[in-house]
Amino acid sequence: MADYIAPIGRLIEEFRRLPGVGAKTAARYAFAVLNLSEEAASSFAEAIVGIKRDVHTCPVCFGFCDSSREVCEICSSDVRDKRTVCVVENPKDVMVMEKVRGYRGTYHVLGGTLSPLDNVTPDNLKLKELADRVEKGEIEEIIIATNPTPTGDTTAAYIVRMLEEYPIKVSRLAYGIPVGADIEYADEVTLYRAMEGRRYFGD
Repeated sequence: MADYIAPIGRLIEEFRRLPGVGAKTAARYAFAVLNLSEEAASSFAEAIVGIKRDVHTCPVCFGFCDSSREVCEICSSDVRDKRTVCVVENPKDVMVMEKVRGYRGTYHVLGGTLSPLDNVTPDNLKLKELADRVEKGEIEEIIIATNPTPTGDTTAAYIVRMLEEYPIKVSRLAYGIPVGADIEYADEVTLYRAMEGRRYFGD
C-alpha cells in the first residue's frame, strides 16, 4: 500500500483479509477506524481479540460456544427437544436456523461438506460424531439442513445411507430456498416454510 502511510496501509491490508472486502472497501473501513475516538477504537480492537479469546467449539454439537460455558446454551437447555437434531454445515448456520422460532430441537455442525475434488472426506467432517450421538438412542429424528448445492446434496445422501440402520426418522429441508444459494442468506419466512415442508426418506 505505497499510496498510504504505513499504519493506514497495514490496516487496509488487514481488512482485505476479510471475505468479499476489496481494496476500496478496505480503505473506507480503515479511514472509518481512523475517525473513531481512541476509546471507540480500543473497544473495536478488544471486540476482535475477544471473539477469538471468548468463543470455543461446543463438544456436543460443534457449534459456537461462549467460553464461560463448557457446553453451548442450546445443548445445555432444559427446554430444547434433544430427540430432534438439525444437521448443518457450519456454526454460523445454527444462528441462521434459530430465526425459525418454531424449531425447538438441537443441532449438529458438520464443519463443511463432502468434496472429493477438495480432498474433503467423511473423516474431515463430524460425521462419526453424529453417528455416535444417534448410537446413544436418544435421538428420534435427524433433519438434514445442508445447502442445496452439489456438495450439500452429496453430504445429505451420505448421511441418509450412514443412518439407514438406525430406527430414526431422517428428513431434509424442503427447499423453497433457491438451488445454489446458502442458508445464510435465506429470509425467515423461506426458512420456516422449508422447515415445515421437510420430506422424510423411506416414506
